[in-house]
Amino acid sequence: MQFLRTDRHGSVQTIWLNNPPYNFLTDAVMGELLDLLRIIDSDDGVRAVVLTSAVEGVFVSHYSVSEILDGVEAAPVTLNSRTAGAALRMSTLADHVPGGQAGLARAGAGGVANLRRYHEVCRLMRESSTVFVAALNGRALGGGCELSLACDLRLMADGPFEIGQPEILVGIIPGGGGTQMLTRVLGAGRALELCLEGAPISPSRALEIGLVHRLIDPDELLAEAQTTAARLAKRSPTAVRGIKHAVYQGGSTSLEKGLHIERAQFLAAASTPSAKRAMAVYLADVESTIEQGRDMSDFVADSLPGWIEGTKVDFTE
Repeated sequence: MQFLRTDRHGSVQTIWLNNPPYNFLTDAVMGELLDLLRIIDSDDGVRAVVLTSAVEGVFVSHYSVSEILDGVEAAPVTLNSRTAGAALRMSTLADHVPGGQAGLARAGAGGVANLRRYHEVCRLMRESSTVFVAALNGRALGGGCELSLACDLRLMADGPFEIGQPEILVGIIPGGGGTQMLTRVLGAGRALELCLEGAPISPSRALEIGLVHRLIDPDELLAEAQTTAARLAKRSPTAVRGIKHAVYQGGSTSLEKGLHIERAQFLAAASTPSAKRAMAVYLADVESTIEQGRDMSDFVADSLPGWIEGTKVDFTE
C-alpha cells in the first residue's frame, strides 16, 4: 500500500495514514483504506483497530480540495439536489454493470463514486463488530474530522491542534458524513454551530462539547490508544456489534424502533455460548464473594477490574 502503514499485535491492528506532508485524504487513500477494511472485516482475529497518522502533528488536514474541484468541473452539467440524487442513484446502479463506473468517470461523473466510496468506508467502520479507536495526533479538519467520527472512540493529542468542519468557508458542506454523524454525536445545535461557523476548535473545546472522549499527552497518545483497543478487543464481538447497531441505527430512529433493535441485539448476544459461559462465571464470582462474608462493594473493588480488563473470560466462540 502506498498511503497506509499497518502493524498488528494480537487482536489489535494499527493503521497509519501516510500521505505527507499534509496528509490530505484522496480517492487513492480512501480506496486503499476501503480495501484494507474489507480484509479486516473478514478476519475474525482482528477485534480492534487504532486509526492514526504517520505524519507528525497532523491526523488529516482535510480531503483534497483539488480533487473535489476537478470532480465538479468535470461534470457535464451543474447539479442541483434533485439531479444530484439522480446521479447518485445512477452511480449505485453502475456498480452492478461491468465497466459501469469507468463509463461514468469518462462522462465526468467519477466524483460521485468517490463520494460514495468515502461513505462506504464510514459504513464499514460503524457496522463492524470491530472496535475502532481514533488516535488524533494533530490537526483533524473536514474529512479528517469525519473519518474520526466514523470511529467508536476518539482520543486526541493535547496540544496546539485543530479539529472541525471548515467546508462552508469555501461554499460547500461536509460531504463525508459530517452533518449526520456530528448531529448524532453532539446534537443538532452543536452540529449546526460547527458546520455553519466553519471555525476549527481546540482539543480542549472538543473534549468539553463531547467531540473527543479523552485528551492525551502527544508522546503517550498511540500507546494509550493501543492499550484501550487491546482492552476492548477482549469484549464479545457479538455484543460489540449489537451495541454499535443499537446506538448507531437505533439511536437515530424512534424510541419504539430503537428499543426493538436493542431487544433483538440483547437476545442475540445473550444466546451465544460465550455469553452463557461468562454469565455463569460471573454468578460464581459473586457467590464466592458472598460466601466469604463480603458484600458487593468488595466485589466491585476486587473482582470487577478483572472483568473490565477482560481477564475473567474468553469470548472466542
